[in-house]
Amino acid sequence: MISTPNPRDIRWISSTYSDGQGGNCVQWAPDHARATGEFLVRDSKDPNGPHLTLTREGFAGLVEFAKRHG
Repeated sequence: MISTPNPRDIRWISSTYSDGQGGNCVQWAPDHARATGEFLVRDSKDPNGPHLTLTREGFAGLVEFAKRHG
């Protein structure tokens, strides 16, 4: 079952692949992933906006895609 956590209650961290210039910045919630197996991903420019909830496999696929295609 996929839960709907409140993003304000979650510790988000920026991707190490983010450019640091406030541009292409993706954040994820590693503590939430460890606790639930759900991988939450969001745009750092819109912290109150929507987030994606991915499976471990989906998150791995997203990371691999980002590595290959920037």
